[in-house]
Order: sequence, then C-alpha cells, then structure tokens
Amino acid sequence: MATSRSKTAGTNPEQTRLDEHTDAPSTTAPGDGPADTTDPTERASTVEPDKTTAAAAGHLTVNAAVPVDPDRQLAGVAISKATGGEDDDREDRIEEYDATRPDGSTVRVRHNLETGDTELV
Repeated sequence: MATSRSKTAGTNPEQTRLDEHTDAPSTTAPGDGPADTTDPTERASTVEPDKTTAAAAGHLTVNAAVPVDPDRQLAGVAISKATGGEDDDREDRIEEYDATRPDGSTVRVRHNLETGDTELV
C-alpha cells in the first residue's frame, strides 16, 4: 500500500502517488491532477474528506482519493501493457477480468484504461 511521502510546504514530488490524508489537498508532481498516480499498480477509492479540518487550515480544496489496500482489490484483475496504433507510440494500461452475465455465464472482459475501450475476449 502506498504511504504518504514526507513533504515540505511549497514542494512537489517527482512522482505522484495517492495520499492517505483527507484533511488537505493532495500533493502531485507538476502536470498531474489531484487523483493521479504514476504507479500503474496503485488503485484508488474515494472517501468523504475532512472538510472542516481542511477549511480551518485555510485549504480551499481537499483530497478525497485514497489508496486501496492491495489485498482488497478485485481478484483476477490483471494489468498489462499494450501498444497503441501505428502512429501512437505510448503504452496503454489494459486490465482483464472475468465478469458474470445476467444469465449466469462468465465472460472475459478487456478494458483499456487510457481510451476507455472495453471488449469481450
């Protein structure tokens, strides 16, 4: 599980990881958003933030995306790398998992986390 980094006011980390605190804004690397993570294995969940403590400290925003315990993540979800099209040299994050249809049958699902494309495999 990710842990909060030691931070000093006014500094940003080189990599963005999910913060565990909910009483202040999350700290991110330049260019990353508040719920971003540069760790492809890290999973997030949203929680109710402590807005009162954040406001008392003078914060106008507060972190509400925290890391999920790896032992409580979805069983059977595999994250792998896949390359994009011919003119796209980035590597996409792909997850595959089994899902149950309404009729009770099981299907394998492939979901591209970068593009949102989902397909049965």
